[in-house]
Amino acid sequence: MTTDDTGRPLRVAIGEDDVLLREGVARILTDAGLDVVARSGDADDLLQRALAYRPDVVITDVQMPPRRADDGLRTAMELRRRSPRIGVLILSQFCEPAYVMDLIGDRPEGVGYLLKERVGDVTTFVDAIRRVAAGGSALDPEVVVRMLGRHTRAGPLQQLTPRELAVLAAMAEGLSNSGVAESLLISHASVEKHVTAIFRKLRITPTDSEHRRVQAVLTYLRADTRRR
Repeated sequence: MTTDDTGRPLRVAIGEDDVLLREGVARILTDAGLDVVARSGDADDLLQRALAYRPDVVITDVQMPPRRADDGLRTAMELRRRSPRIGVLILSQFCEPAYVMDLIGDRPEGVGYLLKERVGDVTTFVDAIRRVAAGGSALDPEVVVRMLGRHTRAGPLQQLTPRELAVLAAMAEGLSNSGVAESLLISHASVEKHVTAIFRKLRITPTDSEHRRVQAVLTYLRADTRRR
C-alpha cells in the first residue's frame, strides 16, 4: 500500500476528460492502495474539488474542457499557487518541455510530468506519485532528454561528456545513484565520479539529498532557458 508519513493511503484527485482513461487510472491507483478522492472531466471543476478535498496529489491532463486548450496545465499551476502543499502531476500525450518549465515556475518541489504511455508501468507510475507527494520531482525520461538536448548547443552543458549528460538526465528523472547505475548499466563508483564532475562543471554545490539534486538540475535548466 502507498501511504504518507502518517500511514494513511495517499489521497489523489484525477482530472481527465476521457472517461475510460479517467476510470482506468482510478482503478489502477485504487488497486495499488491509493485513495482516489475526486475525479473530474473539467479543469474548473477539478480545481474546485482539489481545493475542497485537499488531496496529496492532483493528476491532470494538459488539454481539458471547458476551453479544451491548456486548461489542465493552468489548473495545475493555479493549485501550486493557491495550495503549495498539494503535489501536481501532469499526465499528457505531449512531450513538451515548455509545459514542464511553466509548471515548475520558481518552485520545483512537488511536481511531475509524465507521458500517458507510462501509466501501463504501474510501479513507475505509482512511484512518481509517491515522489511528488513527498515534495520531490518526477519527470518523464523522454521530456528530460529533450530538455537537455535544447541546452547542449551552447552554455555550460556543452562541457559535459555524453556519459555525464546521460547521468544528468537520469538524475533529473529523480533516480538515486543506485538507480542511475542500474539504468545505465555502470558501477556505483562510476556514477559517483560522474555526479561529482557534473556538479563541478555546472557549478552546483554537491549534496547528499536526492531531492535537492533534482532541484539543482531543474533550477539550472530553468535559469538557462531564461537567459536565451
